[in-house]
Amino acid sequence: MIDHLNWTATVVFVFFFAIVTVIGFVAARWKSGNLDELHEWGLGGRRFGAWITWFLLGGDLYTAYTVIAVPAVVYAIGSYGFFAVPYTILIYPFVFLTMPRLWNVAREKGYITGADFIFGRYRNKGLELAVAFTGILATMPYIALQLVGMEKVIQALGFQGQGMMSHLPLTIAFVILALYTYRSGLRAPAMIAFVKDIMIYIFVIAAVVIIPAKLGGYGAVFDVAAKAYAGKANQGLTLSPAQIGPFITLAIGSAMALFMYPHSLTGVLSASGPKAIRRNAMTLPAYSLLLGLIALMGLMAHAAGIEVANPQDAIPQLLLKMFPDWFAGFCFAAIAIGALVPAAVMSIGAANTFTRNVWRPFVNPAISPLQESQLAKLMSLIVKVGALAVIILMPTKFALDLQLLGGVWMIQIFPAVIFGLYTRWYSGEALLAGWVVGFGLGSYLAWGATAWVPTSTILGYGAYNGVIAVIANIVVATALSFVFRTKVEGDIANADFLDARSTA
Repeated sequence: MIDHLNWTATVVFVFFFAIVTVIGFVAARWKSGNLDELHEWGLGGRRFGAWITWFLLGGDLYTAYTVIAVPAVVYAIGSYGFFAVPYTILIYPFVFLTMPRLWNVAREKGYITGADFIFGRYRNKGLELAVAFTGILATMPYIALQLVGMEKVIQALGFQGQGMMSHLPLTIAFVILALYTYRSGLRAPAMIAFVKDIMIYIFVIAAVVIIPAKLGGYGAVFDVAAKAYAGKANQGLTLSPAQIGPFITLAIGSAMALFMYPHSLTGVLSASGPKAIRRNAMTLPAYSLLLGLIALMGLMAHAAGIEVANPQDAIPQLLLKMFPDWFAGFCFAAIAIGALVPAAVMSIGAANTFTRNVWRPFVNPAISPLQESQLAKLMSLIVKVGALAVIILMPTKFALDLQLLGGVWMIQIFPAVIFGLYTRWYSGEALLAGWVVGFGLGSYLAWGATAWVPTSTILGYGAYNGVIAVIANIVVATALSFVFRTKVEGDIANADFLDARSTA
C-alpha cells in the first residue's frame, strides 16, 4: 500500500493535519458556552463577529470542491468549468439583501435551521419536513464531494490499495473529523478555517505565479491548452453556442441554491448580527477572485503535459510535478483541510435539521434541550458515515456531479424560504405542492444524465435542470396559492353573508 509513498510530502501533510486536529479539540473551550445546548453546539452561540464569519463562510463555501473539482472540469472541457466564478459573484448581492432579514427573524423566534423558519412562517409540518428532507439529502453528496478532494491528495501522496483498503486513509481522517466535531461543534471548523484559508491563499498565489513562470508564461499556457481542446466538440477556451444557455442557467441556479443548504444557513445564523452578515457579503467576493485563479490550474495542467485518466487527478499531479515535495505536501494539506472545514459544518447543519425538524416534531415533541443536543451530535456522526458510503458506493467521473445533483434538489426550497421573508401571500400547502413537482421533475431530468453537468433542452434551448424544475415549482405554487386564497376569501365572504342574514 505504501511502496511508492512520497515520504517528504507525507510528513508535511501529517504535520499540518495534526495541527488542525489539535485545534479542533481545543476549540471546545473557545468562546466558551454550554455545549449541551443546541444553539451553542450547532451555532456557536450566535456570537461570531464579522471577522470570524468571514473565515467560516469562506471555509464553508470555498472547499476541496473548489481546488479539485472546478479545475478538473476546466482540464477536461475548458471554459465551461468557469461557471463557478459568475455564480459566486451573483450570490453576494442576494446574501446582502436577504440573509440579514432571515437572521433577525431567527434570532427573535429562536430558530436554528431554515426549516424552523419555514414552519414558523407557514405552520405546515409537511412543508417543514420537505425542506428538512431536501437539506439532509442534498448535503450527503456535498460532503462526499469533500471526501473526493481529500482522497485524491491522499492517493497522490502514494497511498494505494485494493477494494476497501483504498479508502482506509480517508476513513481514518474522517474518524478524526467526526470526533472533534462531536466534541466542539461549530467552534471547531470556525477555528480551523483560519488555518485553512491562510494555507489555501499561500498555495494558490504560489501556483498562479510560479507554475506559469516555469511553463513560459500565461500566453504559452493558453496556447497549449487551446491545442489540447482543438477538434473536440463542446471543448475549448471559449463557450460554444450550445453551451451558452446551460452556462448562464447553471450559474443562476447554483447561486439560488447555495444559501439554501443547511450548512450555508448555519454559517449565516451563527453570525453575531446583520451587520456582520452585510460586511461579509461585501468582502467575500475576494474568494471569487481566488476561485478564478484556481480554475486556471486546469489549463496549466495541459501546459505541463499532465495526462490522467480521471480529470480529478490533474491538479494533484500538477503540484507534484511543478513543486518540490515539501511544498506539494503543504498544498495537499491545504486541500485536505479545505475538505475538513465544510464537511464539519455540513454535518452540523444536517444534524441540526434532523433534530429540530424531523425528530422533534414527528417523533418526540417533548425532547429536552440536553437530549436535543445529544441527538444532534450523534446525527453529525451518522451523516459523515452516510457521506463516506456515498463516495464508496457511487463513484463519479466528475466530482462536480455530486454538488450539482444536490443543487437540483436544494433550489426547490428557494420559493418557500425567500418568498416567505417578504410576503405571506403564498400558502404552505401550495408551496409543498410546488416542491413535490420541482423535486420530482428535477430528479427525473437528472436521472441517467451522462454529462458532468445536468442539463436538458427545452424549446430548443439548453438549461440547467435545477432552473427548469424550480420554474415549474414556482408556477404550481403561485397557481395553487391563488386558488386557495380565492377559496378562503370566498368562504369568508359567504360566512359574512350568512351572519348578516341570521342577524337580520
